[in-house]
Amino acid sequence: MPASEYVQKLRARVGHDLLMFPTVSAIVLNDRGELLLHQRSDTARWALIAGLMDPGEQPADAVVREVEEETAVQIKIDRLAGVVAHNVTYQNGDRCQMVNTFFRCRAVGGDARVNDSESLRVGWFALDALPALDPFNLRILSIALDDDAPPYFAAPGEGVF
Repeated sequence: MPASEYVQKLRARVGHDLLMFPTVSAIVLNDRGELLLHQRSDTARWALIAGLMDPGEQPADAVVREVEEETAVQIKIDRLAGVVAHNVTYQNGDRCQMVNTFFRCRAVGGDARVNDSESLRVGWFALDALPALDPFNLRILSIALDDDAPPYFAAPGEGVF
């Protein structure tokens, strides 16, 4: 998937060196309790809906935008599930540390479908029949599904996910 003009300008200056970005992730459930996932076009792996925030954008606006852009599903945010930092190295060697704000959400409209070039497939999955997810996605999913938990944050000194 092509990087935004903002990211391209930063990469032109720093090459593959570490950059920090604010990101969002959505744990979206429908009325049947199924989870919305997409198969990423860059890695072919199944993942939660996520993306970079745009400059000047609030995290809540970014998560609503990302879900609709990638899946054509409209959401309502139920709660902040947490904020964590995690490292990503892309196939081209770009290194990033993402500061991810993740939200528990529910679908309120739209039909899930591939809606942009970032997804190969989009679908709803029963929680007991999920495709393979990477450790980061599994960890924030488990945090967000705990109805009684307060918003998560790494304790001082805990380090990066």
